Amino acid sequence: MSVNDQDRASDLLIQEVDEDLRREQYEKLWKQYGNWIIAAALAIVLIVAGYQGYQGWDKSQRNKDALAFEAARALAAAGKTQEASDAFAKLAADGHAGVTVESQMVRAQLLQQSGDNAGAIAAYEALAKSSAPSVYRDLAVVKAALLTIDSGDASAYEPRLAQIANASNPWHSLATETLAMQAIKKGDLAKATDFYKKLSDDATTPEGMRGRATEMLAALAQAKG
Repeated sequence: MSVNDQDRASDLLIQEVDEDLRREQYEKLWKQYGNWIIAAALAIVLIVAGYQGYQGWDKSQRNKDALAFEAARALAAAGKTQEASDAFAKLAADGHAGVTVESQMVRAQLLQQSGDNAGAIAAYEALAKSSAPSVYRDLAVVKAALLTIDSGDASAYEPRLAQIANASNPWHSLATETLAMQAIKKGDLAKATDFYKKLSDDATTPEGMRGRATEMLAALAQAKG
């Protein structure tokens, strides 16, 4: 046997020995950690299956809620206010997170349109105290406050409206106008003038609201003589 043949034979023997050693080590590792490896693999499979199952359920739930929401809107359009209100109430209580807020808001508007101001205020208050994003909670406060102007309960909303009237809030103009209307209702024309002037001077005030503010400033000036 040549030197090269001996070298190749030695290499093959070393390779076989290495493979035997590796196999032996793997067998030892498997005996020691086999159960853990199986458990870990099973856990991964269950996690993946669970996530895929949740995605499927979530999509199904969203589709179901979307159909229920459209059905409730159809009831409202047909003039079946009570049935629509009940349907929206159910969605607000049990629906997917994406539809609960809108359902509660639409339900409050339906109650208001039907003349049930107390029910509408309660619905807005429920939304204002919920875990919905602050932009919806603040809007619910303003809408509830608007409904209390004629009832004489508006003063209770003033501290909350004052916070929303902060320039950083997206509803600050609407809250400021509501505060102005409340001031007029109480006969505090000076405070109402301050609020309307703030709206009139604010470049971010919607055009229509700024026009109303300007008109009210003129009317208030005339009323004060």
